[in-house]
Amino acid sequence: MLAKDSVKNRLENGMTFMEMAYQLVQGYDFYHLYYAKNCKLQMGGSDQWGNIVTGTELLRRKGRVEDAFALTTPLIKKADGTKFGKTESGNLWLDRNKTSPYAFYQFWLNASDEDAKNYIRIFSLKNQQEIEAIESEHLNAPHLRLLQKTLANEITTRVHSQQDCDRAIEISEVFFNGTDKELAQLTESDLQDVFNGLGKNAFEVELQKIQAGIQALDLFAAETTIFTSKGEARKMITANGVSLNKLKFSDPSQIINKEQLIANKFLLIQKGKKNFFLIKAV
Repeated sequence: MLAKDSVKNRLENGMTFMEMAYQLVQGYDFYHLYYAKNCKLQMGGSDQWGNIVTGTELLRRKGRVEDAFALTTPLIKKADGTKFGKTESGNLWLDRNKTSPYAFYQFWLNASDEDAKNYIRIFSLKNQQEIEAIESEHLNAPHLRLLQKTLANEITTRVHSQQDCDRAIEISEVFFNGTDKELAQLTESDLQDVFNGLGKNAFEVELQKIQAGIQALDLFAAETTIFTSKGEARKMITANGVSLNKLKFSDPSQIINKEQLIANKFLLIQKGKKNFFLIKAV
């Protein structure tokens, strides 16, 4: 380890015990797997190269092993330069209990054009000609997001199922483009999946406050940050720029109570044409 430039450089600036121990433990892990499970190849991202070759080095020095190998691939990064990983924010899990099929589908659907072009070449099973044809069609009408939809459909179906993918599409269509009656048909589970995927556009408010009745301005600009101020909220409401549960909302003084809750727990607020917020009563 001390012969590696990466370790030398870290030692000069300070290296924690955990950082050093991590490499040693991963090296021993490969050693154990080689003898216990006949594992001869360890794979990982390029940032794991040092940790992985510590294992091959240990096997060669301690066990005189010559058939243990390391293989790394370039890291898959997002457009902002961050990598996929369980310690990163906005990561994806294949386990539906950690990332629901809806949230999984939405991740790919909301990818930037730059990310989608990269992801489809990594994750899709389509051939080069098919991918290039999709990209060409996407360029002609980028607002239709064909590239992202193709990617989201294929990966969600493969990881979960066609039924899960179809349901994710159905929920998305109702939430963003459906009617108030269609919205009312969504289950608590459906809305919880949407809530989990909305990030900063999802808010929790005490159920007791909604049951008692709360003025719209207080809910939109005090209990949540949907609006930066009550003045902004009042102005947009009176201009018919706000919808509650898919219905136009025009009275800033209106009291919102449990009668408006969808599935006895949620309120959908639409601000303008493209901004959707979900409030959950807890």
